[in-house]
Amino acid sequence: MQYHTQMEAAKAGIVTPQMEIVAQKEKMDPQRIRELVASGQVAIPANIRHTSLSPEGIGGGLRTKINVNLGISGDCQNYDTEMEKVRLAIDCGCEAIMDLSNYGKTNTFRQKLIAQSPAMIGTVPMYDAIGYLEKELVDITAEDFLRVIEAHAQEGVDFMTIHAGINRRAVEGFRREGRLTNIVSRGGSLLFAWMAMTGNENPFYEYYDQVLDILREYDVTISLGDALRPGCIADSTDAGQIGELIELGHLTKRAWERNVQVMVEGPGHMAMDEIAANMKLQKRLCHNAPFYVLGPIVTDVAPGYDHITSAIGGAIAAANGADFLCYVTPAEHLRLPDLDDVREGIMASKIAAHAADIAKGIPGARDWDNRMSDARRRTDWEEMFSLAMDGEKARRYFESTPPADRHTCSMCGKMCALRTTNQILEGKTVALWDQK
Repeated sequence: MQYHTQMEAAKAGIVTPQMEIVAQKEKMDPQRIRELVASGQVAIPANIRHTSLSPEGIGGGLRTKINVNLGISGDCQNYDTEMEKVRLAIDCGCEAIMDLSNYGKTNTFRQKLIAQSPAMIGTVPMYDAIGYLEKELVDITAEDFLRVIEAHAQEGVDFMTIHAGINRRAVEGFRREGRLTNIVSRGGSLLFAWMAMTGNENPFYEYYDQVLDILREYDVTISLGDALRPGCIADSTDAGQIGELIELGHLTKRAWERNVQVMVEGPGHMAMDEIAANMKLQKRLCHNAPFYVLGPIVTDVAPGYDHITSAIGGAIAAANGADFLCYVTPAEHLRLPDLDDVREGIMASKIAAHAADIAKGIPGARDWDNRMSDARRRTDWEEMFSLAMDGEKARRYFESTPPADRHTCSMCGKMCALRTTNQILEGKTVALWDQK
């Protein structure tokens, strides 16, 4: 039997090669992966034209995955720098990379990215529309937007953020309620402006079936964008956010009916005490579709440290059901991130994801920590460096102030608690002064 998408195969009882790979990575039965894909609880974004892809599953019961955003802007147009970020993301084991380039002809960079990357590739076609079409926003037609989606699909993009939920009803609710920071989604704001200037319905909502037909042909996963995500903690869990989420739940079911895989995108800024309830609400309203969150950023007053505010929120979100974390760098809200920012953002997000996997009881998650703890008990530094999430940084810190005794570090020296306890348990005498 021929099938177009992973979901179509799963519903027909077929375990695809991609499902086999995901099952091996997750240490799960391939038939269980097939069942989860068939139900929509797991997505395997895998465009049929992305031949360099190493497939990953995103969804309930699987490891929390990480996405890295990159791409050029009008103020920063160095594609070589962006490719360095790509290599860093791949070296760090990130499962997805989103090309958010929004200036000029981006397809050359994107095609190179897809050809070389084993990570899933995502895009936001709305960002690319103006440069790709070389038109002012008000002059772009619904057909034009569909052309951009098809171009990205043909290039091999695995998932696309499509802001289909910000329809006239959602806009009416947003205008009625008002907000402190209004619309902070770049794609959402452009659609809001296009709708206001043309008087038309959101083309991605009005022509949703045509969008799904394009995505199905290439097995592109739709990532339903949250155009009305809160941009500050004052706006979280408001009528605009929840109203759009209800629309996204309906659009999720429509996509599944056409065998298009779905992820749903979630809130940006949110106080910690609201996160768990929001995760459960999303899963309920969107029928347990995989949930992809940006942050959530838990306080608005730490620019320069938003990789930390995001990691706090991401860990809470993932522990309560989020499946996919979009990294946030220290440059968030300030500038395009440089290579160091990207590294800091990746590590913060990986820490959040792993901490959540421990909390969720993902098989094997604790084993890594237990191996590190055993190496730490034995003060085996080489083993600790090999197990560390960022072993290069751990080694650099240790060796920057080397201890006189390699069985300790320069913090405690011979007063190291592990050294003291180990020596007593081995029947030795603890000596803290050099014997001369």
